[in-house]
Amino acid sequence: MHERFIVKPGEEFRLKDHNPSFTNDFGNEEEACEKLAADIKALSHYQEKLYAQQEYALLIILQAMDAAGKDSTIKHVMSGVNPQGCDVRSFKSPSTEELKHDYLWRAAKVLPERGRIGIFNRSYYEEVIVVRVHPELIAAEHIPTITADEGLWKTRYEEINDFERHLVNNGTIILKFFLNISKEEQRARFLARLETPEKNWKFSGSDLKERAFWDDYMKAFEKTLKHTSTEHAPWYVIPSNHKWFARVAVADVIVKSLKSLNLSYPKISEEELNRLEEAKRSLEAEANPREK
Repeated sequence: MHERFIVKPGEEFRLKDHNPSFTNDFGNEEEACEKLAADIKALSHYQEKLYAQQEYALLIILQAMDAAGKDSTIKHVMSGVNPQGCDVRSFKSPSTEELKHDYLWRAAKVLPERGRIGIFNRSYYEEVIVVRVHPELIAAEHIPTITADEGLWKTRYEEINDFERHLVNNGTIILKFFLNISKEEQRARFLARLETPEKNWKFSGSDLKERAFWDDYMKAFEKTLKHTSTEHAPWYVIPSNHKWFARVAVADVIVKSLKSLNLSYPKISEEELNRLEEAKRSLEAEANPREK
């Protein structure tokens, strides 16, 4: 299933060719939930091996418009993961300290260690999406002689691709998901937040402000996905008008990616096995003092 969502590197890409309401062959939500439950169980199994082997790190990046379901995707897909081996980072407007560094710095310092899963709820891609839609933000970065033109975005695409290639070469698996919803579905979800008291806190005044730039955001996402989907770190465009399908699609990609690594538990040397055997005999002897 996951192959059909890949943005193929070097090929023409148009967001309008991707139906946000697509649900593959699932007849209903119940069928998808059964598949998701199986994938959550498999993910738990592979995470344990990932943590034990400590050769690879997994970085999951989620980008989307507001209300696309990033938080709920994390909540449901990662529900079976051991929290000790997983970190979630949400990237909002950069702080004063972060603005004094290059735009990749705040992400680089919280990358997952080998053996761990790191999830970026938004990421350094905001620098070629939000900043592209609102080029006036570039002034706050205090970069000498910089201009928010096509040359800047081209340079940043190249820098991001190089950064991700470096990570992959050093053992980090990168999975990038764009949760694709329609403008009408976003409207419906915003209304649900306004009409449901326990969801009111999710709505921000900036939500409507940014919605007014919908077409600009779609162009920015389209260019970003086209120019930064690579063989080593491809983008997946996930149909997300149905949250239940987005979750099962994301889980499917993660599980298949981890499975392809052929993860295994560390092999114990003969010397270490002998020490373990000695430890076992010692512990058993505690229950049978006459054997001492």
